[in-house]
Amino acid sequence: MSENWKLFLRNLAGFWRTFRRNKLGLAGGFLVLVAALAAIFAPALTIYAPSEIIRDENNRALTFAPPSVHEPLGTDDAGHDIWAQLIFGARISLTVGFLAGFIAMFVGSALGIAAGYFGGKIDTLIMRVTDVLLVIPDLPLMLVLVATIRQMELKISPLAVLIVVIGLLYWTSTARLIRSQTLTIKERQFVARARAIGAGNWHIIRKHILPQLMPLIVANTVLILSTAILIESGLAFLGLGDPTKPSWGTMLNFAFDRSAISNGAWWFYLPPGIAILWVSLGCILLGNVLEEMLNPRLAAHHLEDEKGMIAIADTESGA
Repeated sequence: MSENWKLFLRNLAGFWRTFRRNKLGLAGGFLVLVAALAAIFAPALTIYAPSEIIRDENNRALTFAPPSVHEPLGTDDAGHDIWAQLIFGARISLTVGFLAGFIAMFVGSALGIAAGYFGGKIDTLIMRVTDVLLVIPDLPLMLVLVATIRQMELKISPLAVLIVVIGLLYWTSTARLIRSQTLTIKERQFVARARAIGAGNWHIIRKHILPQLMPLIVANTVLILSTAILIESGLAFLGLGDPTKPSWGTMLNFAFDRSAISNGAWWFYLPPGIAILWVSLGCILLGNVLEEMLNPRLAAHHLEDEKGMIAIADTESGA
């Protein structure tokens, strides 16, 4: 293991000691953890399947039934249990959000490092593409792309289309942030020394630059997850999700299409809205705290360990 990765692991331990004293960060982590555990253990948390129709003693579907002991969040217009749809829908919403977020993080980080490290025409090309995508509103562009791809009648899952479109269009902020940090790191002495002894570009990026960027990448990824989940919910609410697999956005779409408001069925549309707020708030709280602690431009003192050694600033002298 290289010295830079050892330094990263040592700073990670110091980061945890600092993070656990931050109440907002712990609150955000708790919100995200609860949602993730509910999605993982969904079958154990309900006796109904999301598509199962609940019937009364006369074998009639319990439509728009209010919350009760057996159905804690009531039923929808078809007699489906809202609680079952909510926790199973968490699997879809979180999966789409996490996968799209990681795609955006990977693409943005790779392009940001390439633009910042190599510079020149590569930097110019990547930044001009980034500027164009930043000018175009995200949601309308995604609506057009998702609708166009679905009209092509390709044998691709609607969820896969959402994941790819969100991931490939939401990397711009990550790329700009990583580029700015790469421009700073590549000018440090330890990079110049590595280049002087004959280290290649890939070796320098992998051994020296990437370990220094990892904390920032992690913090930015958490923030992207919140946006990815919101975008997925918005697209699903507009009817571009997979109607056969319940997600929180799809539940909201069904609730409004099936007159839940006019029927006074607040339990149909409030739970998915609260779930989206729950996860988004958790990601934002967690991401903001991580960014504040790990972004050297915001608060380098958060990276100090118990001996007062600053991780990123101290790398030059330790390399």
